[in-house]
Amino acid sequence: MGKTVDFVFDFGSPNAYLSWKVLKDLAARQGASVNVIPCLLGGIFKATNNQSPMQAFGPVKGKLAYENLETQRFVKKHGLTAFRMNPHFPVNTLLIMRGQVAANRLGVGEAYREAVLKAMWEDGLKMDDPEVAAGALAAAGLDAKAILEATQDPEVKAELVANTERAVERGVFGIPTFFVGDEMFFGKDRLGQVEEELAAG
Repeated sequence: MGKTVDFVFDFGSPNAYLSWKVLKDLAARQGASVNVIPCLLGGIFKATNNQSPMQAFGPVKGKLAYENLETQRFVKKHGLTAFRMNPHFPVNTLLIMRGQVAANRLGVGEAYREAVLKAMWEDGLKMDDPEVAAGALAAAGLDAKAILEATQDPEVKAELVANTERAVERGVFGIPTFFVGDEMFFGKDRLGQVEEELAAG
């Protein structure tokens, strides 16, 4: 049985974008697959009484500046030169996260994920605007109408809620979170530990 990394994911986290760009190659090196699990970060925060770094660390002198420095170091280390902080951040990701579930069901989940990540964290688009989202999907060669219509399917909505609830039950309190078996790792700075766990498995 092959090794798998469960990746608890929401487009709204810049660190989810940065992690995904590194995790793909990391998993390939270790002969592992990645199971991307769409969840709602806002739902996770609400269920765990957590806050975004901007809210939690905003009053702490120097903390957010240091977080930004760490991001710049990560970007430089991994050559992620296309990354840009979204000017509309924070973006409400309910539509595009339902879209990920819908795209998975339509068999275009990977292409959808890459298109939305690019739109969010390279092109700086306001992806909580349905017209903007439709344009980005169409530009990537996807059937925007079919995907966005499917976001209203009660089963799609329920799957996203269920994913989020299961993540909280597993101990998730934020994104990006990774699981190798029952071992949980939080944050892009834990990717080295994820690789070590895969190598030891």
